[in-house]
Amino acid sequence: MYKYLFGPVPSRRLGMSLGVDLVPRKVCSLDCVYCEVGKTTKLTLKRKEYIPYAKIVEELRHFFSNNPDPDFITFSGSGEPTLNSRIGDVVVFIKQNKPDIPIAVLTNGTLLYDSAVRAELQGVDVVLPSLDAVSADIFAEINRPPTNLPVEKYLQGLIDFSHGFSGKIWLEIFILPGCNDGDSEVQRMREAILKIKPDSVQINTLDRPGTEADLRGATVAELRSVVERLNLDNVVIIAAAPQRKNIKSYRSDAEAAILETISRRPCTLVDLTQILGMHTSEINKYLDVLEAEGKIETVRQERGFFYQTR
Repeated sequence: MYKYLFGPVPSRRLGMSLGVDLVPRKVCSLDCVYCEVGKTTKLTLKRKEYIPYAKIVEELRHFFSNNPDPDFITFSGSGEPTLNSRIGDVVVFIKQNKPDIPIAVLTNGTLLYDSAVRAELQGVDVVLPSLDAVSADIFAEINRPPTNLPVEKYLQGLIDFSHGFSGKIWLEIFILPGCNDGDSEVQRMREAILKIKPDSVQINTLDRPGTEADLRGATVAELRSVVERLNLDNVVIIAAAPQRKNIKSYRSDAEAAILETISRRPCTLVDLTQILGMHTSEINKYLDVLEAEGKIETVRQERGFFYQTR
């Protein structure tokens, strides 16, 4: 059992993806209201070797020696991966040992203002940064950044990175109805996208509850409305959890284990992680499908969201 690797996880965008977790749960530079991993416990922009390079490389060596190659190796998981000051070294290690496996980085993009971070990501094949808001008030409402991260600095980092990066940039926009889908904000997003010039703009929304109550995912009609108002050729909607089940890497045994566990008693995401020994991000993929299929439901209690069978 690995501590810092998880999966391979079924991914709609990356196929069979091996996850690499570079920070403890939940160290992040944002505290987004929609985060399925949970509330940020350490909100910071400080970079350091949160998880030692040697431990990550040890697990990667073992995986490479004992498993078939995944479609992608993806830096994601419990928090913001670029907070780890050795991310560039891990990228170099992978490229030296498995040059044919593409690397993706799922990032909120907040540290791209740092030239060191931009340089460390140069060996990556695909970067998937987020852009949920352009206005300062909406950025604060949805993403809840630290006080020393103004939205202008964040946006300029995205622009600077895009102009010097040779790989692909898939920009993700997470739509929360009533928060960032108004005409004014969508127009500002369009202006920012034209400056960033990503290869793809991917529109997403909530599949399941985030960290705050009273949030809901956008309907297909609401998402299409955003796409129409952005009026760009490279915008796609990716919010479709049931499609994950059609991916070759979707494991029916993992789905069965989750259902069997919560049929005995309702569990939180943390409970499932501890009981099943699966990574949070991996379990989330299956919960999305199970809830979309109506097999499970969520109940909010004092300790958080509990998952139970219907």
